[in-house]
Amino acid sequence: MGDALRKWLTDPSWVLRLVDVGLVLALTYMVLVIIGERRTLWVVRGFIILMLASVLSKSLDLFLLSFVLDKLVVGSAVAMAVIFQSEFRRFLEQLGRGEIMQLFHHPGRVMPKQDSVTDEIVDAVKELSQNRIGALIIMETSSPIDEQDFSVPGVKLNAEVSKELLQTIFQTSTLLHDGAVLIAGSRIVAAGVILPLSERTASRQLGTRHRAAMGITERVENCLCIVVSEETGSISLAERGVLNRPLTSSKLKELLELRFSPSSDERAVAPIRTLGRQIGSGGQAVFGRLFGWLGRLFGSRSSSRDKK
Repeated sequence: MGDALRKWLTDPSWVLRLVDVGLVLALTYMVLVIIGERRTLWVVRGFIILMLASVLSKSLDLFLLSFVLDKLVVGSAVAMAVIFQSEFRRFLEQLGRGEIMQLFHHPGRVMPKQDSVTDEIVDAVKELSQNRIGALIIMETSSPIDEQDFSVPGVKLNAEVSKELLQTIFQTSTLLHDGAVLIAGSRIVAAGVILPLSERTASRQLGTRHRAAMGITERVENCLCIVVSEETGSISLAERGVLNRPLTSSKLKELLELRFSPSSDERAVAPIRTLGRQIGSGGQAVFGRLFGWLGRLFGSRSSSRDKK
């Protein structure tokens, strides 16, 4: 029994498979550390699922499905390289400088807190309301909104939330002021988004922006919609097709702070950060023990051969 186990453990193919799996896990972890944001982690998760499905289809000899999944994996890899070009550039720079161990540590960049993002949005809405400039702002509350829920997806921006940028977008002299702004986390994802209108009977005091806010929140549950009336400057907040109006800027800030919990993002990323600290503190020791054990194993095998 012991000889059979030793023979199986010292099989070179088994060692290669172990190294292969370890390298894939290490590479996957480095990608997760580089990304480190809740929204983009879903993209990485989908890519990993595609890779696992491709491997499974090959093992089951599903040739046609394996061919299709292989093409999807390649296409997804190219798309991710474009989407995360800044992260991949930093990854290649560190790899070229030989800073391999630093890739296993979170870069420690300071992400904007939800409180500061809320302050920027509320300040922008307050200024727009005082100047009676119409505005329509969609805020994701959990999972991303599917673009198919919009009548027109709008123009991609991918910019940090700031009150100056929001006020600029909704100025009547800009080309994007008629549509809505989509905000996910601390990023302005798109502007000029055209939303579906609610089919419910609404008050005559409500304009197109209010009906659009009701329409998108009726169709999509994981979002809020802030409306600033162009005629009166009043502020409204729509959720699940219901308008809360009129609101003051302080009341809007209170509602947004209650709706968005900063701990939700921390819970989403916390497992990765915890894993990072564990690997960072004990990774070298684990790899040292592994290679030491393999060295002793192969050394004992070679010494037994020499004795023979």
